[in-house]
Amino acid sequence: MKKILLAIISTGLISLSLHAQTYVLDKTIALTGDAGYDYVSIDKVNHRLYASHGTMVNVIDLDTEKPVGVISDMKGVHGIAIANKSNRGFISDGRANAVVAFDLTTLKTLATIPVTATGPDAIIYDPYTDQVFSFNGESNNSSVIDPNTLKQVGTVDLGGGPEFAVADGKGKIYNNLEDKSSLNIIDSKTLKVIANYPLAPCGGPTGIALDDANNRLFTACRQNKGMSVVDATSGKVITTLPIGAGVDAVVYDPGTKLIFCSCGDGTTTIIKQQSADEYSVIQTLKTAVRAKTMALDARTHKIYLSVAEYETGTRKVLPGTFKLLVYKLQ
Repeated sequence: MKKILLAIISTGLISLSLHAQTYVLDKTIALTGDAGYDYVSIDKVNHRLYASHGTMVNVIDLDTEKPVGVISDMKGVHGIAIANKSNRGFISDGRANAVVAFDLTTLKTLATIPVTATGPDAIIYDPYTDQVFSFNGESNNSSVIDPNTLKQVGTVDLGGGPEFAVADGKGKIYNNLEDKSSLNIIDSKTLKVIANYPLAPCGGPTGIALDDANNRLFTACRQNKGMSVVDATSGKVITTLPIGAGVDAVVYDPGTKLIFCSCGDGTTTIIKQQSADEYSVIQTLKTAVRAKTMALDARTHKIYLSVAEYETGTRKVLPGTFKLLVYKLQ
């Protein structure tokens, strides 16, 4: 009888814990501009959010959740990387085959840096080498930028079409190859791919996030509508969980042990990490169709998704509808 009571109590506590981590819509933040959109990034030091948007980047103060500026006059923006050490940000301008540097304080453009590549897309800052890496979807390589000299200083041959990437801050960068359904491990000092692991059953990997404490990677995959948990050392796929269709981004919150997969079908799948190798889907959050990129504010545990409304049956954005959807813990 005592064992039964303990089991009931344990089940009840788990239920309460899961309920306490339910996400709800908090607010929307209207933003200027009418073009398409891509990555969302957060500057944790200055508490600002950057949302890529056509030929510009919208900047939001996370303390007030109000727009505070726009970085404009580019050709086709994708991602934003933050290098706080040099107080500079870097934007991948895919249509210009360039990386644009700007001042994090003034938001003024400092330089347009041509890269020897085509289609810069994802972009990250690696604190270990103090360098910026753009991942070039059309030339299957990564361009390496010195954030101090604002010059390209190297190239990494990736062997496939890159998607999202994440740095561990210890000399390794993990990068998904969407067309190969595999994972590259890059030595950020030697600028070489030192390992490549197949991600089956994952097909068409896009977003990637890192749980540094447990040495686990979370890879979101479009083809099989799944999120795979990968051992960052061995490349072994530990488990795969079901998510929505048309996934793009995935983020991990070490404070709540939650993983979020934002999907173009209008849902964000929320997964609970019970341990390094044990996971469960706890919520399918309804968002908006094509709200597939997002960022997490680890201070508040809020998630921010960019989205716009479209003409019925088309990919044409309706003027004046670009915004951020903000969700919080209930």
